[in-house]
Amino acid sequence: MSRRMKDLLALYKDIASQSWTPEEARTHRERLLVQIQFFQHERLIHLIVTVLFALLTVITLFVSLVVAQPLLLVLFALFMILLVPYIKHYYLLENGVQQLYQYYDALDSMVI
Repeated sequence: MSRRMKDLLALYKDIASQSWTPEEARTHRERLLVQIQFFQHERLIHLIVTVLFALLTVITLFVSLVVAQPLLLVLFALFMILLVPYIKHYYLLENGVQQLYQYYDALDSMVI
């Protein structure tokens, strides 16, 4: 997914920097809107998963402090190992979608 986002950002950076007729800009804008919707859905799913893993990580940490069970600390470490890539991926999705909004606005100004 990150490769697709990076490729799409590069493509629309090039498209948004060029001058288009209103019809061409409208076509590019409509295609971009579909891609934005796909990434918004992906972003929502990853937000839910990231928040779930963050909650599980915090709960595991608190329970391991109360119960003093070494295996809970191992579970906490595993959750942390998984949480870091989830946060990194969500960060890429969030910033990528924000950039796609800017390209959409640039194309929108050509349509008017």
